[in-house]
Amino acid sequence: MTSLIPYPAAIRRHSGALHVAGPVPVVAVPEAEGVADWLAEVPGFTRAVLSDAPVRLALDDRLAPEGYRLTVDERGVEITGGAPAGVFYGAQTLRQLLPDGASGRTVSLPYLEVADAPRFGWRGVMLDVARHFMPKEFVLRFIDLLALHKLNVLHLHLTDDQGWRLEIPRYPRLTEIGAWRAETLVGHARQTPRRYDGVRHGGYYTRQDIREIVTYAATRFVTVVPEIDSPGHSQAAIAAYPQLGNTGRQLDVWTDWGISEHVLAVSETTLGFYRDVLDEVMALFPGKYLHLGGDECPTGQWRANPAVTARLAELGLPDERALLGWYVGELASFVTDRGRRPVFWYDTETALRVPNAIAMPWRGDGAAMAAHQDGHDVVLASHEHLYLDYYQSQDRDIEPLAIGGHTPLDRVYEFDADQPVGALGAQCQLWTEYMPRPEDVERMAFPRLCAFSETVWSTGSRHSFASFRDRVTAHLPRLAAAGATYRPLDAIPSPRTEPQPSLKEAPTDAQPAGSSAPTAPSTRPGPSTPTFPGGSPNGSATRGSSPSPPATSIPWCRW
Repeated sequence: MTSLIPYPAAIRRHSGALHVAGPVPVVAVPEAEGVADWLAEVPGFTRAVLSDAPVRLALDDRLAPEGYRLTVDERGVEITGGAPAGVFYGAQTLRQLLPDGASGRTVSLPYLEVADAPRFGWRGVMLDVARHFMPKEFVLRFIDLLALHKLNVLHLHLTDDQGWRLEIPRYPRLTEIGAWRAETLVGHARQTPRRYDGVRHGGYYTRQDIREIVTYAATRFVTVVPEIDSPGHSQAAIAAYPQLGNTGRQLDVWTDWGISEHVLAVSETTLGFYRDVLDEVMALFPGKYLHLGGDECPTGQWRANPAVTARLAELGLPDERALLGWYVGELASFVTDRGRRPVFWYDTETALRVPNAIAMPWRGDGAAMAAHQDGHDVVLASHEHLYLDYYQSQDRDIEPLAIGGHTPLDRVYEFDADQPVGALGAQCQLWTEYMPRPEDVERMAFPRLCAFSETVWSTGSRHSFASFRDRVTAHLPRLAAAGATYRPLDAIPSPRTEPQPSLKEAPTDAQPAGSSAPTAPSTRPGPSTPTFPGGSPNGSATRGSSPSPPATSIPWCRW
């Protein structure tokens, strides 16, 4: 019980224990049959039809949709959720109460009561599959790991300068050409001379792949949010269809990291193309949200393009920054008209105001307040705390190669998600320039995602980092049992994960990079903190505030 992650809002322990022989039979009310089917696939459980099965799943609409009660007593285990999602999260807590490998042997569960509900409705992770393609099988396993930690949004960054990863039948060259780059940069992007591996890299998800991913995620109450980035971060698309660019010349899919100077032309042709693409994306992803990218768009080509100058005059816009806002606004309106909610990266340098859109401010805590003051709903994405592509310690000799920065476990755990008040939630980012393999992604994600899950889920009295570290130490064997790679809490030297092919050097003047409704946080019992009748949540310790070393200074860019 002491290793539960994320920690529930309230736990009450009673004397006695329930002894059950695995695999444990599960029975459910009709509305929770899907959760019972999922649980029966977990080692240690099986389906049952008898009403007196040891594990019973039920609903109570007086609870929050994602909230649940879990009771273990002499009658067995009862999990009651406000909706099927709540039942699912209660079942995840039950999984953590059972020892790994419980199937086929008798286990003991302490008599207890758990009352729980999430702090935020958006508990997300962004996975960049554009810089390095990740196979479908890994995405499915990653969804399971998110669900284990009660995270409910997987944001897939599907397009960028270095690759286009989604099949669009109307525009086949996006994957025939845009999904493949000739080679990949070896070592850090700031190293000179630049070196490349000479190995073609790429891949993409077919429409059937996406349907499978979306369906798999839905059974685990994870919403998949697709991102089609534009008008910057678009060289792969321009390589496939040169008419989308500003120069009209044939480009290659980019082989460097950073921000390409090649951006989309702001024309009716481009807008029509992307409206077609978004129509196909919305047909594949039934969720409410669609991410449009929208930041880090160099404007040099726009200033040099007479057609763009004429466009500015035609629209009565003062400058290229306003043109960027107009472009993103056009696509946002298109998405809104089709009943979806647009999402975009909020950058304080451009400070776009996009009606009906959710802003993801990433450039520090001040950006979140600025986006809120601009009238946007906000999902927090602070690079200072939530960028999991940053180094996990200051000792870079023992860490895999990373972009830079410093986001240790305690910095993630101590992230303050209280501002702005009313934020929809938060999400971590996994940019994959320096994560070529699935195991590299997992090692950068865990155990930091364990800390994040508690930050965005747990309500009531917060625990110190020392308490969390003790629990995550006991939690790591669960990750190992799931086959996941993770960074040890006390890491030892390990090989770097950069590719090791035959190398060729590039000239030093190679193309340069351009520069559910939320609940209010609470520390005491209240509407957002489930309690027992006549009781209060366990624990009174305040959340730890041990200082973290300052993040290493790196150039401003979202990657």
